[in-house]
Amino acid sequence: MSSAQIIVTFYIVAVTLGFLLLSIPEALKPGVKLAFIDRLFIAVSAVSVTGLTPVSTPDTFSTTGYFLLAFIFQIGGIGVMTLSTFIWMILGKKIGLKERQLIMTDHNQSRLSGLVDLMRNILFIIFAIELVGAIILGLHFLRYYSSWTDAFLHGFFASVSATTNAGFDITGSSFIPYAHDYFVQVVTVILITLGAIGFPVLIEIKHYFLTFKDKRKFQFSLFTKLTTIMFFLLLAGGTILILVLEHSGFLADKSWDESFFYAFFQSAATRSGGVATMNINEFSLPTLIMMSAMMFIGASPSSVGGGIRTTTFALNILFLFYYVRGNKTIKIFRREIHEDDIIKSVAVSMLAVIICSISLLILSITEHFSLIELIFEVCSAFGTTGLSMGITGGLSDIGKCVIMILMFIGRIGMFSFILMLRRPTSGPDYHYPKERIIIG
Repeated sequence: MSSAQIIVTFYIVAVTLGFLLLSIPEALKPGVKLAFIDRLFIAVSAVSVTGLTPVSTPDTFSTTGYFLLAFIFQIGGIGVMTLSTFIWMILGKKIGLKERQLIMTDHNQSRLSGLVDLMRNILFIIFAIELVGAIILGLHFLRYYSSWTDAFLHGFFASVSATTNAGFDITGSSFIPYAHDYFVQVVTVILITLGAIGFPVLIEIKHYFLTFKDKRKFQFSLFTKLTTIMFFLLLAGGTILILVLEHSGFLADKSWDESFFYAFFQSAATRSGGVATMNINEFSLPTLIMMSAMMFIGASPSSVGGGIRTTTFALNILFLFYYVRGNKTIKIFRREIHEDDIIKSVAVSMLAVIICSISLLILSITEHFSLIELIFEVCSAFGTTGLSMGITGGLSDIGKCVIMILMFIGRIGMFSFILMLRRPTSGPDYHYPKERIIIG
């Protein structure tokens, strides 16, 4: 088996583990029964940190179930190889070449060096973010809940769910109860951003502030520069588009601060967070189409999010821009993009469009919902976002299987999916004569 195939197998094992954990009687509330397909759906959604669910989380799961879900979020969000590396280090096992290859595949890295340190840093950063977020939200939620146990339970779950971009909630109505609590929204957006912007970016920022003495000589990598700029451009662009598209719609009777935070929060959560401060169905058709595109793009590589990823989208845009100008190479930040990376970005985008189109075709045959509802659901599953127009619970078993496959592919990543399908071949020993064909 190739490294990509082994990684996929590990995630299948993680889904199986999640399914078994959610099958424990103590995970459910007394008297609640969960169908096999729904348990499997929730397990896939939790491992893929998507958030789509056919049932209400607070009405179905007990407090024990909440903690089990949070544990499954960690497996899916941080990644199976990060947790495996942590276990190997605890057991004193040496991280060999094969293990490093698996880590490299799981996190889309191009070099074998420094991978163990990368895993250590990911664990430290994510757990630290989740802990701080849980404390801040737990203390703030004392104003909403009568007991400190309820407040910190909601704070803990909201922090883990936001940091891993899991999209699950235990309020029963997503973040609508906090629609006018801007503090909760800002903290949540920060947690979502830290989880979705990419682990290498966080590690470089940590290195910049904590270990590098002469900050004027510090050089951020091209990946960090491109990822960060594209991430915040999409965040700002999404906010502006929602403000413009809903100016005479959902936001017509809202004050300026309400309008801004509705647009800002939804722009941040749409990319991968999966929570909402309002009913998504109240948005107009153009906004829903724009949000579907944002979910399709998703988060950054080597992060907790899915989709084609921000760097893929950025390279596609740069390729079109430079090609129209007659340039055959992409130069940015005094660096030249490797041709192989451009080919990968185009291949990932094309395959993603094909997979989502086939899924949409199947759902349009098996389901009775409108086209925009199906498009929104497909993009949400592929981008491991978790937002829905309320159709998840009404999907047929075939429809749920299609969405599960999309969530799984979104989690392992399109490039890992391509590597899984690729057969190891040696280079050809000969070449045929080349011939040009008419394009366009």
